[in-house]
Amino acid sequence: MAARKNKNTIEFSCAECGFISAKWLGRCPECGQWDSLVERRAPTSGVSKPVKFAAPRPLSRAAEQHLARAVTGIEELDRVLGGGIVPGAVILIGGDPGIGKSTLLLHMLSSLAVQGSKVLYVTGEESAHQIGIRAERLAALHDNHYLATESSVEAILAMAREMKPALLAVDSIQTLTSAEHPSAAGSITQVRESAARLVELAKQEDIPVVLVGHVTKEGTLAGPRILEHMVDTVLYFEGDRNHVFRILRTVKNRFGSTNEIGVFEMKEEGLVQVTNPSEIFLAERPLDVAGSVVLASMEGTRPILVEVQALVSPTNLGTARRTAIGADPQRLSLLCAILEKKAGMDLYGHDIFLNIAGGIRIDEPALDLGVICALSSSLLDKPVPPDTAVCGEVGLAGEIRAVANIELRIREAERLGFSRIIVPKTNFDRIKARTRIARVGVASVHEFMEILS
Repeated sequence: MAARKNKNTIEFSCAECGFISAKWLGRCPECGQWDSLVERRAPTSGVSKPVKFAAPRPLSRAAEQHLARAVTGIEELDRVLGGGIVPGAVILIGGDPGIGKSTLLLHMLSSLAVQGSKVLYVTGEESAHQIGIRAERLAALHDNHYLATESSVEAILAMAREMKPALLAVDSIQTLTSAEHPSAAGSITQVRESAARLVELAKQEDIPVVLVGHVTKEGTLAGPRILEHMVDTVLYFEGDRNHVFRILRTVKNRFGSTNEIGVFEMKEEGLVQVTNPSEIFLAERPLDVAGSVVLASMEGTRPILVEVQALVSPTNLGTARRTAIGADPQRLSLLCAILEKKAGMDLYGHDIFLNIAGGIRIDEPALDLGVICALSSSLLDKPVPPDTAVCGEVGLAGEIRAVANIELRIREAERLGFSRIIVPKTNFDRIKARTRIARVGVASVHEFMEILS
């Protein structure tokens, strides 16, 4: 009788943190989440079964089995992946709806299929007819490219183990459900458990898996935060649907560098890779216009030149506005305070608008000097010479600090025909490479303003 009672015992588990409670609670006492406890049957007690495990082996032998990466042939995609797709890797691609995630998947799968690899695309969001129409428009139809409309994770696992594809793509992780869990598709429990099952498949069968994930209105991946920790690579597909450019950014990569980017252009025939993004981003740059300056930036291992635009205008409001597109608004406010304190500029009664042209986002510290230069140019109505590029981090004391990979930045500016680049004084003193471009070292904001004027 006691055994029967134990067998039918019900418990409540938090879908967010895994906390176990004997009774239902409105709020999890462990993580503080509301309505996160779900009912489940408690595990039965009894004699434990023998556990199977792989025999440990010396670490020195771990590298004996070397599996070659699968090169997609799409240069910009291979760049962000670190050179190609590693067998058994799990890749998570996030992005806003309509940004081009499914289009990117079709291009990736089609490229591998053309090379003779059997690939499988599983979708739980669209019908086979819808996918077929899009694939035909993108010229992504191939006999080695298989399609399945399925949302059951158990069915997908069985399908993949039988087929043994060179790449399994699932669109999207939020549509999958497991029969072992009664919750609805997209819930924290379903997303976490479905991802765990697919990760297990990838590691056991050496089948690389690409997962598509939706993002929230805050720009983060929907579902449990642990999802990003479970996978090997996390890619974010950025861009404005009103702009033609799309940025594929590496946030996490166990097999390559992070913060690497790939640049694509959305056209009628799909995503077209941009192999020379600096030239593209500067193609429409206005010359001899106040408030515009070229920044020598770094994205991962790639130097990129982008245009930083600023508009400083007297305000009619009680509180001046500070707006930044493609940059951190808090960093903009900080740099405005530095200009007021260290350069004596009156920005208090002015609306300030900052924009990184082309729809790209820049987060690295070298952007500081570009923002300072653009703001000063707009306020003074004095254009920056069009053949001048800048880069440098600005400290709270008004000092200009060194940035990484300065020689790569200089060579990229020289390649695009710039005749002068303004860099931090510390970088200037350490540069060893000989270049034709003139280099100017500045140590403070005050010194930089003297050069600008």
